[in-house]
Amino acid sequence: MKETNQPGVPTDERSLHTETRHLVIYGYTRQELQKVMKHFEAQLPEFVKVTIDTNHLVSKITITGIESGIELLRFKMNRYQQNLNDIFTQDVVSKEDKSVGQVLGELLHERELTVSCAESCTGGNLAHRIVQVPGSSSYFLGSVVSYANNVKTEVLGVPKQDISTMGAVSQEVAEAMAKGVAKLMRSDCSIATTGIAGPDGGTPFKPVGTVWIAVKYGEQVVSECLHFKGDRNTVIESATNHGMVMLINLLRNSYVMQEDFNDE
Repeated sequence: MKETNQPGVPTDERSLHTETRHLVIYGYTRQELQKVMKHFEAQLPEFVKVTIDTNHLVSKITITGIESGIELLRFKMNRYQQNLNDIFTQDVVSKEDKSVGQVLGELLHERELTVSCAESCTGGNLAHRIVQVPGSSSYFLGSVVSYANNVKTEVLGVPKQDISTMGAVSQEVAEAMAKGVAKLMRSDCSIATTGIAGPDGGTPFKPVGTVWIAVKYGEQVVSECLHFKGDRNTVIESATNHGMVMLINLLRNSYVMQEDFNDE
């Protein structure tokens, strides 16, 4: 049957199609991302628009194209997404519109792995973000909020000597927390955080925003020291994101220690 024109609607508007592509990346402030994206955006045709949503070093880049000819549009949008993917390479969390928690959950579920958390400065935020994902009960076992040092030693088995010698905010303590909670919960993986969220508690050697994060998968344990800028909530959210991304990369066998950066 021959299609008839709809009154009042121009033919060219009815034949336009919309295609959207996403890329979720980690590790860039909004200012840094704008500089990196400048050349990419300059090469795009007028029918393609880019929006960027950055939140505590997690950025969702959305590319939207509106043009006639859906097959050609899809081909072009796939190419633009791949070009964008090639720019960031190691920083890509997902090529779909998904949260960091969703990506981590899918990896754990697909591989039938379990995870637990040992949290000091994040105060249970890691557990909160993980259980926000539907179905997380299949891989999340629990979290120990070891805010006090005696909880670190008595519950997680962190050596008292490490805390007295190196301090609670240290690589040794973070790694011992990750190992301890994995043993306690009998989980395949674990994430541990210990730091100074502020606004008080910092020292010249360990200023506010200093966070040690350790991640364990199987027998492998990796740890990093970050210095986040911002208020208390920013430090907590940034540390939470960083810990989950570390485990994502470890599970993907693409872990590379991040350079220290500030979240401004």
